Amino acid sequence: MHTLTVLDIERVRGQFPILSRETKPGVPLIYLDSAATSQKPRQVIEAMSTYYERQNANIHRGIHRLAEEATESFESARDKVTEFIGAKSARQVIFTRNTTESVNLVAYSWGRANLGKGDLIVLTEMEHHSNMVPWQMLAQERGVRLAFVKVTEEGLLDLGSFHDLLENKPQLVAFTHMSNMLGTINPVKEMTRLAQEVGAVVLIDGAQSVPHLPVNISDIGADFYAFSAHKMCGPTGIGVLYGREDLLDEMPPFLGGGDMIKRVQLETFTVNDLPHKFEAGTPPIAEAIGLGAAIDFLTSIGMQAVHQHEKLLIERMLDRLEEVPGVRVYGPGVEHKGGVASFSFEGVHPHDVAQILDGQGIAVRAGHHCAMPIHEKFGLAATTRASFYLYNTVEEVDSLIEGLYQVKEVFG
Repeated sequence: MHTLTVLDIERVRGQFPILSRETKPGVPLIYLDSAATSQKPRQVIEAMSTYYERQNANIHRGIHRLAEEATESFESARDKVTEFIGAKSARQVIFTRNTTESVNLVAYSWGRANLGKGDLIVLTEMEHHSNMVPWQMLAQERGVRLAFVKVTEEGLLDLGSFHDLLENKPQLVAFTHMSNMLGTINPVKEMTRLAQEVGAVVLIDGAQSVPHLPVNISDIGADFYAFSAHKMCGPTGIGVLYGREDLLDEMPPFLGGGDMIKRVQLETFTVNDLPHKFEAGTPPIAEAIGLGAAIDFLTSIGMQAVHQHEKLLIERMLDRLEEVPGVRVYGPGVEHKGGVASFSFEGVHPHDVAQILDGQGIAVRAGHHCAMPIHEKFGLAATTRASFYLYNTVEEVDSLIEGLYQVKEVFG
């Protein structure tokens, strides 16, 4: 498949139907909220429609033509995920509902089988709630201890703090690949190596990285890695958990029911092979097919091209935000940052900023972005967040800056 070396932005944008709409007459949509969810290209929408129109059937056990075609499309999507993330085997790719469920699966299955009173889990202060609350719940239930890698004023992980915590020999280390609030891209390969050297199992939250960066999980070496389809041009309702095969084999099932079993008797059952062991019930078939189509789309463009395009956008954004009086941006500089800019506006609540921008067709996020602890660290209740993707343009960045000047005018 041909890979573009330079992003053809007009060609890319032409494949997203929603980008042609106006939020009101004469006001085009400027979508700067891709860290919450991305927009969907036409081929993803059409792939899911084709399934419902031509193949709709349940998978794996049917022997009629529709069931066989649906099964082939579903498992083909798993193969595409395997190749896209650099996994060694499709057995390591578990379909879940989202990143949140993937992390919870590890917490409930691996965590409850392997962690007990006094054991240590190391997290970071910049984690999304989805990679914090499941471990807090486990700590409350089992007496597991939690410790947190500190974040510097520049929005980087304090690796000295990380080294200090590793001296306590944690059983699990879990951290985000890229912060959804700060945009910080963490040195995950190095962190994984250091954690595993002291005997820790490593889980990485890749919700913000897989859509935006070239990611090779085998190269990174993590034991578990989680991400969602809806942030990478795919549909909602499906996520992925990658796991080290020997760990997945040892873990007890997460949910019980159809497809996760080989045999059921009145008082006992035999668990199915990987990956079906963790996929109880009818799976998100259309959504998996949509994810496969999203991977085809991203592969045709090239993840390095996506990453470089977003670098140009965030560099422009950071440069231009400096000129707006009263604005403070959080997170590191361009060299350590993905396409996310969270900022505060002196004297103006983030919700007011977002509302005024919405009147100009500009969609941004306002709130704590499911990352309350890192907001509290910086003394914030909320921020405004603009997040970019492959379909955004430099002109849209400039429109956002013009919108912020209007915010300043409204609030004096």
